[in-house]
Order: sequence, then C-alpha cells, then structure tokens
Amino acid sequence: MTPADLSRTVLRVVRRAVEDEKLSVPVPARVVVERPRPGGRGDFASNVALQLAGAAGRPPREVAELLGTALVREPGIADVEITGPGFLNFTVDGTGEAHVVREVLARRAAYGHADLLAGQEFRFAPADELRAGLVTDTVVRLLRALGAEAGVVPGGEQTLRVAPVPRAAGDVLGRYGADAARWALLSAPPQETPRFPESLLAQTEDNPLFRVRYAHARARALLRNAADLGFGPEPGAVDGPLPAFLADHPSVLEAAAHHRAPDRLARHLVAGADALLAHQHTVLPLGDEKPSAAHRARLALAEAAGTVLAGGLTLLGISAPEHL
Repeated sequence: MTPADLSRTVLRVVRRAVEDEKLSVPVPARVVVERPRPGGRGDFASNVALQLAGAAGRPPREVAELLGTALVREPGIADVEITGPGFLNFTVDGTGEAHVVREVLARRAAYGHADLLAGQEFRFAPADELRAGLVTDTVVRLLRALGAEAGVVPGGEQTLRVAPVPRAAGDVLGRYGADAARWALLSAPPQETPRFPESLLAQTEDNPLFRVRYAHARARALLRNAADLGFGPEPGAVDGPLPAFLADHPSVLEAAAHHRAPDRLARHLVAGADALLAHQHTVLPLGDEKPSAAHRARLALAEAAGTVLAGGLTLLGISAPEHL
C-alpha cells in the first residue's frame, strides 16, 4: 500500500463515518499522509483527526479513536496507533521493498498516477510570459496524472502567478535549449526568481538536471550489463533510501499538483537520483562473484528507480535519454 492508496483509504473511512452519522463534519477533499515525524510510529502518519475535530466539536483524540477503530479493519492496514493529541500512525501491509518495486515495474510511466481528481475540471487562462506558460503546462500535466480534466483555454478562470524570467537572462530557450531551460524554470519555487547558473549545461555532479538524467541512463546501462552477465531483475528486500523514494512518489505528485508547485517534483527527482547513483555500485557482481538473489533485487530496485525518474522528467516536459 502506497501513501496515495492509504490517503484514499482514510478518506473513504471518513466519508463512511459521516454517512453513518458517527461523525458530523464536511468531508475533506483530500487527506495528507506522510512519513511519521519524531515521536511517531509505524510506516505513515496523518493529522486528519486534528483537522476534523473542530468541525466535529469533539476532542481530536476521540475523533482519532473513532477513525482508527474502522481503519485497522481495512485491507492493507496492519495496525493503527494514536500518538500525541490525535495523530494517526499506520503500519501497513505490502510496504516491503519488493511490493513497491513490483508496482513500479507493473505500471511503468503510470506509477503514481491516480484518479484522485476524477470528475474535477481545471481551466487555466493562457499565459503571455514564458515561465508562467511552462509552469501552467506542467501543472496541467500533473492534474491530468491525477485523473482531472485540465487544460489551457481562452477565458480560463484560473491563472498561475509566478516570478517571471529576468530580462537580463535573455533568450533562455535559445541559450540553454528546451530541456535545461525548463528545468531551471520549473525547479525553482514558483514565487522565486529562476536562476541560470553556468553549470546548467555542464555534465557534472553540480548540475542537478544532469544527475537526474545520468542516474536514469545508469539504470538502463545496469540492465544491459546484467543481461550480458546472464541475469535479470527480480524484486526482493533491499536496504537504503531508494524504496522510500519509490513509495513517496505518488504523494509527491499529489502535493505538486495540489500546490501548483512543479519544483516539489524536481527536488524529489534529485533526491532519488542521488540515492540511485549511490546504489549503482552494489548492483553488479564483482570479480569472480556469481549473480545472486541480492544482485537481482538490487537490479530490480535500480530499474524501478530509473523508471520513476524518467516518468517524473516526462511530467516536467523534459526528455530522459537512455545514453549520456
């Protein structure tokens, strides 16, 4: 169960509690599920009970206990603990590395996409300024990935306000090319002025875009090298930060769409790329070492991480070449 799956489950339980008149509150549009903060328990946590308590006219912990009793019976949830004033802490089934990797490899570029916004429409007004247009285009992609009907139409009621490209930067598309320019314009928070460092086109480690694309290319190369050695990927247990990067991806897409902030996705991709580049050295056998189940599991994890990097770049409108 991914954070996005858990978020939908919690929302469904809240809606059912309202329909059964056990809870008298407006049903929220979304429920945020994240990694537990210090003092938390389990795999994921949510403050939804604290958010609902005021409208319900009940103590947050009482709301949490009501929801927790129902949630622990839901498929995929192994345990629910309540901490602090009313935080829900979840231990879920199927969060093991192999489960997440299998889901990524099964869904490929669609991993993290969902129907959270199905039936909702978002119409954005055309933007005259370059950066505003690119951010709007990317937000539309993110909303569509979550099931919404979204587009840019004349007379659209929504307008995204972002810091424009500085005049001193000149023709950034002509100077840096579409991919690098998009990265510079989308990776900065919308209200911050975008920067165009000299490293933007350099194939060096101080260029975040290069690291993301290089990490994806390395994942593809590892698959080719493993095939030459006679083995392929097979999901299994693997330590390190990469499984968390995969599990967090659906929630990152949801947050980037909700906040109209493509930079959240860009930062997530950089963190995943750095984790993959650190992981790559463990994938292939060394010397006379024979391929083992551990090697196959590490290869599957690398393939899954590269798949998520490529899918994320595509949502940003940036290419993900297999060779660099």
